[in-house]
Amino acid sequence: MRAAVLHETGQEKLEVLDDVEAVGFGPGKVRIRVRATGLCHSDVSAMSGVLPQPAPFVPGHEGAGEVLDVGDGVTALKPGDRVVMCWLPACGACASCRRGQTQLCLAGFLNAGTPNFRRPGGDVFGFAGTGTFTEEVVVDAGCAVPVPDDVPFDIAALIGCGVTTGLGAAINTARVEAGSSVAVIGCGGVGISAVQGARLQGAAQIVAVDPVPSRREAALRFGATEAVAPDALADAKQRITAGEGFDYVFEVVGRSATARTAYDTTRRGGTLCVVGAGAMDDQLRLNMFELFFDEKRILPSLYGGGDVLRSYERAIALWRAGRIDLAGMITHRVRLAEINDALEQMRTGEALRTCVEIR
Repeated sequence: MRAAVLHETGQEKLEVLDDVEAVGFGPGKVRIRVRATGLCHSDVSAMSGVLPQPAPFVPGHEGAGEVLDVGDGVTALKPGDRVVMCWLPACGACASCRRGQTQLCLAGFLNAGTPNFRRPGGDVFGFAGTGTFTEEVVVDAGCAVPVPDDVPFDIAALIGCGVTTGLGAAINTARVEAGSSVAVIGCGGVGISAVQGARLQGAAQIVAVDPVPSRREAALRFGATEAVAPDALADAKQRITAGEGFDYVFEVVGRSATARTAYDTTRRGGTLCVVGAGAMDDQLRLNMFELFFDEKRILPSLYGGGDVLRSYERAIALWRAGRIDLAGMITHRVRLAEINDALEQMRTGEALRTCVEIR
């Protein structure tokens, strides 16, 4: 089958090959025909080495498709079911799951070190234990979450990560209060979802911050009350909050420099929500006095900071009710063969979210 493969970490381009085989099918597993997948900046970060991922690997973790076959012991799924792939499934039995923090379950990460694919030259991994830039993939049954028939594959793919992450950061993690002031730094797909989440929660002011004009324009369409370039953030803080700082600031870039800016833009007693996935060697520096004296809450948010399955259901319900716009986030659609062009648009910020149609 066809798949887009990165041979070595650090390479900027993928090679679309037709000699890749999905492996590992057996008890507790499902084989999925991928119909659509989102292109997320985390895929680019894994390719560059910012996020740890053994190579060679097939990128992609926002995927949706149809179940082709189920292994022994799988009773909740059957061939033909429409599913969204969950790259961080909950085992239901570990300490995190028992505490109700299923988004912290490590079961999915433990499987990420097992190759998902094979080529004549050897094993190939799947990013985050999935690898959705391919025609078929084999995953644990817990990674395949059924979705209703009225949810298009491209919408389901977005819900699989970016939408869930951004909405959940505002709703589950930060718990934005009605009437509050919000700033969102970084307005790609996840940042736009955080903007929509803050709007749903009733925030009075939502300032979107991004260096790319097209993304700032998009943020206004999705609910931001104002959109500024990074060098205008200090002025927005002064105008909107009288210099005090925003009640909630979301860092959706994954860099210590923007996290520091986000901290400085948060009011005393306010909330900084860190959503961006950054590098392990990128250190955020804060002094002990400001941590004590400012009493700002620093809340990291992994995969939306709540039960993932419930978050999927909520996103679908909100989409059906017209409360969130998901179709409008897909500004670029490509075939698998065009994926390198889509990667370049992702790097330059020209596309808010790309849907790769797997044919």
